[in-house]
Amino acid sequence: MKPRLLDTYRNDIVPEMQKKFGLKNRMQVPGLKKIVINMGIGDAHSDIKILEAAMKDLATICGQKPVITRSKKAVANFKLRAGLPVGCKVTLRQARMYEFMDRLVNVALPRIKDFRGLSPNSFDQGGNYSLGIEEQAIFPEIDVDKVQRTQGMDIIIVTTAKNKEQARELLRLFGMPFRS
Repeated sequence: MKPRLLDTYRNDIVPEMQKKFGLKNRMQVPGLKKIVINMGIGDAHSDIKILEAAMKDLATICGQKPVITRSKKAVANFKLRAGLPVGCKVTLRQARMYEFMDRLVNVALPRIKDFRGLSPNSFDQGGNYSLGIEEQAIFPEIDVDKVQRTQGMDIIIVTTAKNKEQARELLRLFGMPFRS
């Protein structure tokens, strides 16, 4: 079954983007390429149970098994050696990406306490958007009573847009609540 957001993209967003930016071909319209969700867990090298709990939560949110990220360099001040686990990440593509984006925009972001919208300035030069979430409990899949430790995450939305303006308009049409 096709994700609802993919149908919206093909039927509504593509024609509107073509009209707004004067694009002649449907293939010139930017789209989503992938979504990367990263959880950095500072105490993962000392207590593996924290990492396992974070991986379980991330797998529940994304529907895909996370990959453990390891430190590249040794840092003496943080008691960190090269190769120790420091977090986990998931890269979503195609159907899972659209399903996650739909849940993020319509369910998770409105559940943030005192939410006034996302910053419209978090785009890089390539048209990719980055946002940070302070706790994983905003996702409805997470049972708040079973959370041992609140954990934040970074979400990077990678688009095929050539510039910030096209990427901002694409995400706005997908329903991202940017503050004005």
